Amino acid sequence: MNPAYPLAFAIGLLSALHCIGMCGGIAGALSLSLPAARRAHWRGLVTYLLAFNLGRVLSYALAGAAFGSLGGVLLVSGHLWLHDALRWLAALVMVGAGLSIAGWLPRLQGLERLGAPIWRWLEPWGRRLLPVDSLPKAILYGAVWGWLPCGLVYTLLLGAPAQGGPLAGALYMALFGLGTWPVLIATGLFAGRLHRYAGDTRLRVLAGLAVTGLGLYTLSFQGYNV
Repeated sequence: MNPAYPLAFAIGLLSALHCIGMCGGIAGALSLSLPAARRAHWRGLVTYLLAFNLGRVLSYALAGAAFGSLGGVLLVSGHLWLHDALRWLAALVMVGAGLSIAGWLPRLQGLERLGAPIWRWLEPWGRRLLPVDSLPKAILYGAVWGWLPCGLVYTLLLGAPAQGGPLAGALYMALFGLGTWPVLIATGLFAGRLHRYAGDTRLRVLAGLAVTGLGLYTLSFQGYNV
């Protein structure tokens, strides 16, 4: 199995503090914006939060497929050395993501600015879906949310071409997105009250070191079995 898959999921789990800081307010606002009847019963609330996050992960997977297709073209064309270079880039990207989570690198705002034009186009479509009063609208709103400029997501996307094809790239990004589910669903359930943990320096450093360690670990692989 491609070792990048479990690593992408692990990075999603370990990026919890980044996710709380970046998307925790959105998750809390979405839960509070639901009709009172939906919020009154925890099962209904969880169902909607799952729908929001399903849409978000689908957008990640779509972006991963687009970037992964580049790696597929390189493999088919015989440019294996360039594909290997992308694999090393993916590992170094994980190291950079970890250092950013730990607070030892800037928040990758330069990368976030690259996605600003897409977000300016999509954000009005998201507003038209409000109020979210059905599960299809929740999935669609989540899909719009998935394109919110996020340096960590863009950093992981740089590793998608190394996966060797659109399906592999989509799975890589989807697993990363699934790893973020626990903290963002919990944040939605508690209406953003977990946001205070995003400022805990000790937790941020611990999570950042773990992600950096995963990036260094991937440098030991000589190839991926896609």
